[in-house]
Amino acid sequence: MEATKKLNGKAVAKWFSNNAIIVMMLAVSLIVGIMHPNFFSGTNMINLFKNVSIRYIIALGISGCLITTGNDLSAGRLAGFAACLACIFAQTEGAAGKFYPNMHTLPTPVVFILVIAICAIIGLCNGLVVSYLKVQPFIATLGMQQVVYGICLVYTGGTPIGSLNKNFTSLASNTILAVPVLIWIALIVAACFWFLYNKTRHGKYMYAIGGNEAAAEVAGVNVNATKIRIYILASCMFGLAGCLLAAKSGGASVNTAQGYELDAIAACTIGGVSTTGGVGTVPGVLVGVLVFELMKVALQFMNVNSSYTYIVQGLVIIVAVAIDIRKYLAKK
Repeated sequence: MEATKKLNGKAVAKWFSNNAIIVMMLAVSLIVGIMHPNFFSGTNMINLFKNVSIRYIIALGISGCLITTGNDLSAGRLAGFAACLACIFAQTEGAAGKFYPNMHTLPTPVVFILVIAICAIIGLCNGLVVSYLKVQPFIATLGMQQVVYGICLVYTGGTPIGSLNKNFTSLASNTILAVPVLIWIALIVAACFWFLYNKTRHGKYMYAIGGNEAAAEVAGVNVNATKIRIYILASCMFGLAGCLLAAKSGGASVNTAQGYELDAIAACTIGGVSTTGGVGTVPGVLVGVLVFELMKVALQFMNVNSSYTYIVQGLVIIVAVAIDIRKYLAKK
């Protein structure tokens, strides 16, 4: 019995140590909720979950890259580019300052398909550079981040784009069974990712590459093809998130979604996706995104200057990665 108690005590202590950031952020959110009752109001929670939905989709895209010991730093800029494209395609006819004055407003499904297809091409480029040119994912996607931002600047001229079709913007306000459509979309995407990661050959290959790429290749895994699929899928998720962000905001500019990739990486790490590869779950990513967003909203309710918010976010990223590396070294 004593051994069991000690074992349980050690297990609890280990759990708290490995999940220190989650526990701390939840505690801060609870304290803020007690101090500011509006923090847990229905309106605030709905807005929170809407924000979580878009960032969750981006984080799911990045999770596959992280699980294979890669990364995708182009996420934020690509989502911003996607938002700008979606706004251009969804502008109402006759709107003042319409980007293409003679172009008809495209149906919402067509807007999504076109934007995601364009983003998939960029993801293909990332995958080819990482797989066949053997450029480190960090460098390859950092370069693509700048390329995409430059293209967006040249294409849009740095001009904000608005006056969107109501059918497009209604995605952010409509509900199904009293649940916002944005949340339903995120849940559907999450279900698809869970199935992909846990029930398909692609998922098994992905975890195998993250665990030991050389061993996976010897075992017959087509490493290059798997990585290409991962980066294409990630870019498709960034495109989808960009479209939803444009619908929610009612417009977009070249700086839309700037820095979202860092939040997504931090959320993935907090949620148990290892930067050393081979580990990560879809529900864990949701926990990470939710906790990270709760922290930011809590800081806003505490009237913390936005400049200090960036400092806190940066420290959280450093601590989360440090804990992840410590767990990895402990297993070895």
